[in-house]
Amino acid sequence: MELIIDRLSKQYGSRIAVDRVTLKLQKGVYGLLGANGAGKTTLMRLICGILKPTGGSVSLDGEDVSSEEYRSRLGYLPQDFGYYPDFTGTDFLLYMAALKGLDRTQAKRKAAELLKLVALQDAGKKKIKTYSGGMKQRLGIAQALLGEPQLLILDEPTAGLDPKERVRFRDLIAQLGKDNIVLLSTHIVSDIEHIADSILMMKNGQLIFQGTWDENSGDLEQFYLEQFEEGQDHG
Repeated sequence: MELIIDRLSKQYGSRIAVDRVTLKLQKGVYGLLGANGAGKTTLMRLICGILKPTGGSVSLDGEDVSSEEYRSRLGYLPQDFGYYPDFTGTDFLLYMAALKGLDRTQAKRKAAELLKLVALQDAGKKKIKTYSGGMKQRLGIAQALLGEPQLLILDEPTAGLDPKERVRFRDLIAQLGKDNIVLLSTHIVSDIEHIADSILMMKNGQLIFQGTWDENSGDLEQFYLEQFEEGQDHG
């Protein structure tokens, strides 16, 4: 399994949000670091086919990002995922499962499995508007896992989670990375350090670092802060 990102670019007027990014990703967890405005979210939306690139291409095992086959293998958790406040957690997962083409029996079984996986099995019948921020985030993680995606794109997935939940989530991501491609964006350097097999760092729309990091490489957080001491535009 291989995700190929070839000279991918996105430009808004005179501003280049993503600047000729080239990557080859295989099974594993990839941690994407960068300050606000570095281009992380734009890159993820391009990989998900939500945005059309100005240039370059994205493909998974030869399937273009615009194809039905590509989309069927994709799971995505945006930074602010939409939900219906009067739906219960179970209703929301069944609704999302229907959008992904799962039949009713399969959807019910999978919804129950995923609610248990993210520790929401006791809240499945409660309305989402009663959920805490952390519970909503865990529900978002569950919907991203519907359909057993092989490519999982997670934008700030630990936002709103308490320290105990973050550890549980990191363990889950590490497990998923054994058989899938997981791209995880966060500003929490310690989350990346704990679970990423490879680290990607973006600045001004470009990749400025790609590779593994160990204790011999020095302090990752210190390196990260040094790269982003200069202010960047938001976007």
